[in-house]
Amino acid sequence: MTGAKTAVEWLASVAPDPEACRWEWERNPLGVALLPAGSAWDVLILPGELGYATLDVLSRVLDQPGPVLVDFGDERMGFFVPPGTAARWLGTGIRTAGAGTWIVVPYPGRSSPGGVRWLVPPDGSGLLTDPALLELAMHEAAAGLATSSGD
Repeated sequence: MTGAKTAVEWLASVAPDPEACRWEWERNPLGVALLPAGSAWDVLILPGELGYATLDVLSRVLDQPGPVLVDFGDERMGFFVPPGTAARWLGTGIRTAGAGTWIVVPYPGRSSPGGVRWLVPPDGSGLLTDPALLELAMHEAAAGLATSSGD
């Protein structure tokens, strides 16, 4: 299977009706579906500026971070992390999507005409970002942002 096809299967597997999810992705003009968080992954949602800086730090220390979404205005960035992370997360200013929540997910491998898009698309392997590494990267990114804004 190609990366996009396996990514579609991996993402759709959490939907109450995976076939309906795939149908929605194929027919929705925005190329998005609503999926439940909390079973295969949780999402930590960072403010855009911190998110981009954090992704930059992660990209320097990891070959491949887990999937990362960004919203249409680059205002928020969502990092896919292991299920259960959202319930334990204590970071100030970070929103979470875990068990009992739903998120808008774009079709992997296809750019949508606005709205949510993948910065790091899923590869179908189930790779997620380690929350401890994400937290360390966030601290380094925040320190860098604080230093650059203090100039």
